[in-house]
Amino acid sequence: MPRPSTVGRSVVRWILYSIVVAGFLSADPGHAQTPRIQGQGSAASGMGNAFAAQADDASALHYNPAGMTQLRGVQFMNGSLFVGGATTHTSTSGQVTRGDRGGSVAWPPPTHLYLTANLKDIGFSSLEKWTAGVGVTSPFGSLTEYQDEAPFKDSVLFNTLPLLDIKPTVAYKLNDKLSFGLGADIYTFSTLFGEGHLEIKSQSSATGARSEINGSGTGAGFNASMMYTPFRNAEGKPLANVGIVYRSQAVVPLSGQFIVNGRSLADAKANLVLPEIISGAIALWPVRDQEREWKLELDVDRVGWRSFPNTAIGLSASVPGVGSGIPVAQNWRDAYNVMIGTEYKFLKMERMPEWEVALRGGYMHLDTQMPDQTYNPGIPSAVQHIPSVGIGFMCKENGSFFGLTKCGNLGFGSVKPKAIGLDLSYQIAYYEDRNVAGHLSNPAINGTYRTTIHAGGVSIRINF
Repeated sequence: MPRPSTVGRSVVRWILYSIVVAGFLSADPGHAQTPRIQGQGSAASGMGNAFAAQADDASALHYNPAGMTQLRGVQFMNGSLFVGGATTHTSTSGQVTRGDRGGSVAWPPPTHLYLTANLKDIGFSSLEKWTAGVGVTSPFGSLTEYQDEAPFKDSVLFNTLPLLDIKPTVAYKLNDKLSFGLGADIYTFSTLFGEGHLEIKSQSSATGARSEINGSGTGAGFNASMMYTPFRNAEGKPLANVGIVYRSQAVVPLSGQFIVNGRSLADAKANLVLPEIISGAIALWPVRDQEREWKLELDVDRVGWRSFPNTAIGLSASVPGVGSGIPVAQNWRDAYNVMIGTEYKFLKMERMPEWEVALRGGYMHLDTQMPDQTYNPGIPSAVQHIPSVGIGFMCKENGSFFGLTKCGNLGFGSVKPKAIGLDLSYQIAYYEDRNVAGHLSNPAINGTYRTTIHAGGVSIRINF
């Protein structure tokens, strides 16, 4: 058995570099920088996630809960992202190393599930202005894996963070112009998704000893939101919306093991800190009538990474060369992200009168929060340019399902849907080349990082 000091110092230092990151590359092209940029609904993903001001399907529970007041009856959504792509690192000596999502597509795929209910529509007439819902998302992805010959393998070879966000939420419609939303974000782990805990692996370049550190826990934050609608058309549909969303900082206390070559050397504790996020959005409908709709939207996020420049990890036993705890400097900076999206929807087509078809497009520009001195290869942070496209289909209850039956018959026993929809999206993230120099703790991390990520999304919607 090699001495713990051989691998302990680099592993303990880098566990914090990994666990405080609110996202890994495998969930969405944009989420490595900020938990806000998520493909948590394929309609929104197709519009570059510029959806906080529109927020008119069940994924409003994530993007802007105040928008839930626009939803009628009971609405259900479930979907996943299928993510691939690679990062290559060219060291200062010219060695090239490749990292991917553990294969051609990350597995299990990040998923989203929402259920909303207008309380008046389900029989609570005294609560006619209220809408309630619950969502479950996997906001931070699943894994990043590098080849064993990576020059920085002492620091990191493998990351996985299958964190879940459970979101009980309510929304209140004050009047036709103003709505509010309030929800909790309960962050936890489950063996139903991935390993059921955070896991980071590395390997000593001196001895070949493999080390692992893992942890799980539960923490909570909250979100508050507003939607303002200054103009509506004759049918009462919005012509302009303004959305504001606040997501609080959250701390998830993690407990796990520090393992070397399969042997647990100490219990480990640390805090996973998720940043405060403030989002503003505006949506305009230049065209909105009974036959077609055209929306344009702009969203901007500010992510407060600067609020936790330092953190630490504690060990239950003193490890030679490491001790019982190490402070870690992050020195990250706040990030500003911009999303632009559009949707053109056909409401009544001559050959498919009971179907709606939507064409979508968008673009995201994501800032980087990570300086060279504390750069983490597990999160190849760089300025990103992310174009996206999408298409959506919605069949109303009297619409024909490929001539076989009415869409309203595709229910469960006596429960018949009023509409069934399918949304598809595709995003590609182009990372600007990131040249890292002057790393504080591991010069092997220096070099050039080139990353491209692809994400295909699918969501099914059922309205009752």
